[in-house]
Order: sequence, then structure tokens, then C-alpha cells
Amino acid sequence: MRGGQFSLFTSRRFAPLFMTQFLGAFNDNFFKSAMVMLITYGLADRVGYDPRILVNLAGGVYILPFFLFSALAGQLADRYERASLSRWVKVAEVAVMSLAVVGFYTESVGLLMAVLFLMGAQSAFFGPLKYSILPQHLAPDELVAGNGLVQMGTFLAILTGTIFGGLSVSGGVSVASFFVVFIAAAGWFASRYIPSTTPVNPGMKISFHLIRDTLRVVANVAPRRDVFPAVLSISWFWFVGAAFLSQFPAYAKLVLGADEKVATLFLAVFSVGIGAGSMACDRLLKGEVTTKWVPTAAVTMSAAAFLLFLASLRAPAASGSIGIAEFVSSWRNAAVLACLFAVSFSGGIYIVPLYALIQHRTEERSMAGVIACANVTDSLMMVLSALATSGMLAAGLSIPHIFLATAVMTTFAVPAIKKGCSC
Repeated sequence: MRGGQFSLFTSRRFAPLFMTQFLGAFNDNFFKSAMVMLITYGLADRVGYDPRILVNLAGGVYILPFFLFSALAGQLADRYERASLSRWVKVAEVAVMSLAVVGFYTESVGLLMAVLFLMGAQSAFFGPLKYSILPQHLAPDELVAGNGLVQMGTFLAILTGTIFGGLSVSGGVSVASFFVVFIAAAGWFASRYIPSTTPVNPGMKISFHLIRDTLRVVANVAPRRDVFPAVLSISWFWFVGAAFLSQFPAYAKLVLGADEKVATLFLAVFSVGIGAGSMACDRLLKGEVTTKWVPTAAVTMSAAAFLLFLASLRAPAASGSIGIAEFVSSWRNAAVLACLFAVSFSGGIYIVPLYALIQHRTEERSMAGVIACANVTDSLMMVLSALATSGMLAAGLSIPHIFLATAVMTTFAVPAIKKGCSC
């Protein structure tokens, strides 16, 4: 690869795909954040529902399509031309976001939940496309750089989409409505410039047995010792990431006595850390597709989580009132931010080589199916993470103890990760 990692942004082989996936991830989180703010601050009370239940339900509604449709999405991505299919997915996003406008103005919780499900569905269909199209457009020594930029863009999109989605509600539903449709349309426009590819398995017969095919796609990939350990290792990253991200608001308020802006600061530090770690992979690996640093990154992630637990041991905090300026003035809180950054930076170094390895080792005609399997196992691990953290909290453990448990579990997972990387 010439010109360094960022030279990919000047190439049509990568830039339109990057912008399409960035805008899609941004819009997902923009809509989710705006919806959660509307539910939490007024809509739930007006319709007589507990906002906490609705917010938790929203998380499940968004993840469900990844279980239902990932196998079908993988089949379609292998059967048809991927750039054209990407454009149709983005057209669907515009339609779904137009429906979201109706939900915003009518304040229909049911319709907004349906839109969230459909947004999850279009993301489930786009996932196998974006990861399987990369090795068709990039050279082998560009895969690490390309995946690093995709991961960086994804987490920056999560961060900025979440922030701006929440802020948009203060301007009224008209502001949120305009932006969800505008961003979806921008994503479709970017997708028009993704270079065409050749269908890798045009003779494939498409099956619409959703549950059976979901089980089958995992069963087909599981025997593959060259890629399935990498798939499971990626899913472990999402288990850890979900455990951390879900705890930030309560951790800021109940443990550190800080306000919601500090919780947003945690999200920013975590997202930037993953982005920085993802981009560092290309320099660290020099374009080589190898997982030699993955076990070390897992150990570092575990150690940083343990240090975060130690930095969080303090007397119970008063009501969350500490702002960002006061928060960062304390060296103990600075240590918290440093540990969060170390966890996420290590996570970026951990995950990028695994995606590159899958793309490098998987033949083109089954690439999307393997990515679909990864989507299924990722979703499953995020659900298990939510159940595990909820169970620990119900058992009386504190949020710092969740960080400790995550560190311990990751330490025990390292031998399996190391063994998988050597396959």
C-alpha cells in the first residue's frame, strides 16, 4: 500500500464505502438516541409506560434483526452484486427514516419501535456487504488499514450520532426528523459511488427459513478452524464492549457522583480509544495480516479493566452533580479516564487483525456467510453480556465489580484466544 493508511480516503475503492458505512452507523445511533430522549423525557409518561422498561426493550428490538436476518443477508451478499445491493439497502434506509418522521410527529411508541427494528434489519443486511466487499476492492496488504479505518469510523459514528441525536430533540421533533432523512439520503448518495463487483456465487439458491438458516450459518462456519476462532474472538470483544458501554451512565452518577456530561465523556474516551487503536494496527503490523498482537492486546485490555476497578474503589458518591471541569481536575478521575482509554485502545488493536484474518482466509464465494455468522455470534454475546451484567447487579455487586469480573473473564479467555490465533 502506497501513501500510508489515510491514502485510502483518496481512492474510490474505499472512500465511498467508508462514507456509506459511517453515515449508516451515525444515523442508527442518531435515531436511537433521539428516540430514547423522547421516551425518557415525556413520551413514556404521556402514554403511561415506564421509560426504563421501554429503553431496555429498545435495545432488544434493535439486536433481534441480527439474529433473524444475518443468514439471509449473507446469502444475498454472496448471490448478488454487492455494490448494487448496498445501494438498495440504503434506499430502504431512506424509506425507514421517512416512517420514523411519522413516528416522531404522532408520538407513537409502537411505530418508533417498529422503525428501530427495521433500522436494525437494514444494518444486519449491510454488515456482510461492507466486510465482504473490502477484500474485493483492497489488496491483501491494505486489509489491516482498511479494517482499521472502518472500525475507527464506526465508533466515531456511534459517538457523534449518540451525542447529536440526543441534542437534536431539544430543537423539537422537526429537527430530528429532518436529520434522520437527510443522513439516510446522504448515505444512499455515497453508496452510488461504490465500485461494482462481480457476484461470487450467482447460482446460490436463497432460503427464507430465518431461524433454521441462522442455526445453519453458524453450524457451517463452526468446523472451520482457520476462521471460526477469530469469529468467536471478535464476539468476545463485543461482550466486553457492551458490558462497559451499558454501565457508563450509572457508573458516572452512582459511583463517581458525576453528571450526564461526564457519562458522555466516558463514551467519547472509549470511542476515540478504539478508533486510535484501530488506526495504530496498520503501523504496528505494517500491512501484514497477522494476529500475533491479539493475545497481548487481550491481556492489556484485561489489565486495564482491573486498574479501572482499583481506580473506582471509593466511598459511595452523592447525587450526580460533578461536571466535566471539576471531574477532570482530580487525579483519581484522570486515572479512570486513562484506564478507559487503555481498555478501548487495546480493544482496537485486538479486533482489527481478526477481521482482516477472516477476510484473508475466507474464499470469496463464502465470505458473506462467514461475516453473517460473526454478526449472529456478536449479537448473542451482547445479549449474554446484558444478562450477565444485569445478574451481577441483581446479586448486589457494584459496577466496579462488573469491571473486575470482565477483567477476570478476559484473563481466562486469553489462552483460548491465543490458541485460536495460532490456527
